[in-house]
Order: sequence, then structure tokens, then C-alpha cells
Amino acid sequence: MIKRKEPEKFKGKSSVVDMTKGSEFKLLIQFTIPMLIGNIFQQFYNMVDSIIVGRVEGANALGAVGLVGGLLFLFFSLCLGLGAGIGILTAQYFGAGDELAVKKTIGNAVYITITLGLCMGLICLFFADSVLKMMGTPAESFQDARTYLRVVGGATVVVASYNAVSSILRALGDSKTPLIFLIFASFVNVILDIVFVVGFRWGVLGVALATVISQLVAALGSIIYALKYNKYFRLTKDDRRLDEKIIKQSIRMGLPLALQYSLIAISTVGLQRAVNQFGAKAMAAYTVTGRIEQIVQQPYNSMGTALATFVGQNAGAGNIERIHSGRRKATVTIGIISLAMTVIMYMAGESIVKIFIGDAKVIKIAVKGLQITAPLYFFLGMIYVMRSTLNGVGDVGFALLNGICEVICRIGIVALFIHFTTIGMWGIWWTNGLTWTIAGILAMARVAFGKWKDNIGIRKVE
Repeated sequence: MIKRKEPEKFKGKSSVVDMTKGSEFKLLIQFTIPMLIGNIFQQFYNMVDSIIVGRVEGANALGAVGLVGGLLFLFFSLCLGLGAGIGILTAQYFGAGDELAVKKTIGNAVYITITLGLCMGLICLFFADSVLKMMGTPAESFQDARTYLRVVGGATVVVASYNAVSSILRALGDSKTPLIFLIFASFVNVILDIVFVVGFRWGVLGVALATVISQLVAALGSIIYALKYNKYFRLTKDDRRLDEKIIKQSIRMGLPLALQYSLIAISTVGLQRAVNQFGAKAMAAYTVTGRIEQIVQQPYNSMGTALATFVGQNAGAGNIERIHSGRRKATVTIGIISLAMTVIMYMAGESIVKIFIGDAKVIKIAVKGLQITAPLYFFLGMIYVMRSTLNGVGDVGFALLNGICEVICRIGIVALFIHFTTIGMWGIWWTNGLTWTIAGILAMARVAFGKWKDNIGIRKVE
């Protein structure tokens, strides 16, 4: 086991948490709750976008916003993946007590984030039409989809900046700071949605502008706070110097995750193309169920992020038994949550759908879609738990394999349902559920039988 050097005491307010000691379950819950609140607020302003667009602008505009969501995830994926890789590296260095390496990782994260964010933004601006045409976007939704993609996608550097600083703060055990500014940004987003869409009647453009401005608020707030209160962000000239080793390690950790995110995004874009074949009503229903299931996923996502930080720090410290204990407790928690979510979707699904849209046909489609996927939520939760365990120990190569699995499942299964069965558009929701099941089982098998345990405490931290 690596002997951990305790970092020097920092005089001042700090939310850094050492997760290599203390109750595993208590640490995971304490980390998860702020993450969960923050993620719910983030989804809250996404929901507000959908509700306002659906109620004020109608099904065509709502379908356009939903269609672009998958595309934006694709363009954001490289930044998100490398941000996650930076977070994993930071957690491992922190767990090993290497303060200098933590600071160098933060310093070099700035260059990675800005470069990638600007490149992805330019792609969104200049290739929006080509991508939307390739997806077979319906004519009635094309203009709105192009506007949303160019405005929100063009500001990718803002999303990348918030994601990077949040990943680093969470790697250091601080899940509260990103929460504070995300909540504030959520309220900003709601207010601007009302002003721009309801007041000024700017339609999808107003929703896009509100989203970008609120994201900028969250990014700037987190950065300013971190610079003032977190000692690891107090960088010297040497810390800010380009470090080839750190950049290579960040890319080695982050690139497989980025490719995984990209492949998942490609698979969702491919599935969205199948949805588009069934017209604006199906697009709107799929957008609604997607928004609802984003909320469902937030406990999974939050616990997964907590677990990745927990595992990363303990991997740096060489605490393999503690890693196993934390994972088991996270699994039980996710199982209980999944059961509760399934019951809610069957008992209150229609009421939830009606919050988004009043079109009776869209409501009927969305409710049945939720009932198809709800019983398979447990496997969706296991994807987060098992991937987070593997990512935390640096077994990021599996993330790429799991991403390939999702592409094959989403594109292959939906094609089988649509072209070789009479199940029709319901195959879209069955595809999502079965994809979660297959990917979840594979991730569970990797954790149970993979050789990732052999690398705990072996990687030299310099």
C-alpha cells in the first residue's frame, strides 16, 4: 500500500474532503446529496426549457430542442471525457498525497479545456446545417434546430470550463461548490426563459440564449470561488507551465472516456434519426420521456460521481478493500432507488408527462414509452456504479468498449424492431431499455472478473 503523505494545512475556508478514511457509506452519501441536488437543478432548467417551448411554441419546436440534445452531447463529449480524465488523475494524485502533481494537473487542464471548447464550438457554428440534414431533420423543425445547435453548441467552451473545474473540485472531495453556482444558474435560466420566450417571444433562440448565459454564470462562479478558497487552485508559474507528462496522462485517462461519450452520443443520434421517421408527435413524446429519464438518472449519476472520486482517491492510496466496500454499498443504494423510480413511473407517469405538454396523442405515446423502460432502470443504475468503479481505478479502456456496445445495441436493436417486427415506434423505447440491460451486465462482469485490481497501488505517482 502506498504511504500517503498528508497535505499541509490550509488556513482559510476549504471544502476539500479526504475520502481515504472514515465511513464509506457516510462519505458517499455526503458527497452524493449535493451532487444530486445540483444535477436535479440542472435538469430542472432543462425541463423548464422543454416546458416553456412545448407550451408556448408547440410540438415542432419542442421536438427540435430534443433532437439537438443528442447532437450537443456528441459535440460536448470530447470536452466532457477529458474533463473526467483530469478529475480521475487529480483524485489519484490527491489520494497519494502528491500536492505538486495535483496543482500541475489543474494548471494544464486550462489549456486542454480552452482548446477543445473553442474547436467544438467552431464545428457547431459552421457545420450545423450539414449535420441536421444528415439526420433527416423534418422541415418543420429544421430552422429551430439549427438556431439551438449554433447558439448552444457555439458556446461549448463555457460548458467545458464548468465541467473541468467541477470535475477537479469533486476529485478533491468538494461537491458543494459546483452545487451552489449551479443552483444560482438554474434560477437565472428560468428567469431568462420567461423573459426571452414568454416576454420577448424569441422562441427557441430565447431558450438557447438563456441556457448559454446561465451556464456562463455557473462556470465563472465556480472558477472564482475555487481560486479564492481552494489552495490547490493557487497556482505558481511552474504549476501553469505546459507539462507534457501531465497532458499525456490526462489524455490517456480522458480520451477513452471521451470516445465512450462520443459513441453513446452517436448511438443516441442514430436512435433519434429512427424517431424522426415517425414524425413530430413521436419526436415530442421521445423528447418528453428523455427529459423525464434524465431526472431518473440523476441519483445514479450523482452516486456514480461520488463513487468515482471515492475510488480514485483510494486507488491512489492503495486501499483495495475500501474500494470494494464502497462499491457494494453504492450498489444496494442504487437498487432501492431503481425500484422506487419504477413504481413512480407506473403510478404517476401520466401526471408527470402532462407537465411538459398538453397534446393528448403525445401524452399517450410518452406514458407508454415510460412504462416500457421503467422496469429496466436497475441496469441503467449499474452502468453508472460499475463504470465509476472502473474509471476511478484508471481502467478507462473498458469505457470505450462499453461505448461500442451501446452503439451496436442502439443502432442494431432499433433496426431489428423497426424493419423486422410489427412493434413499430415502440421499438425506440425497447431499444433504450435493452441497451441499458446489456451494457449494465457487461460492466458488472468487468468489475467481477476484470484484472483492474492488479493495478491498485502499483502506478507510480511522481
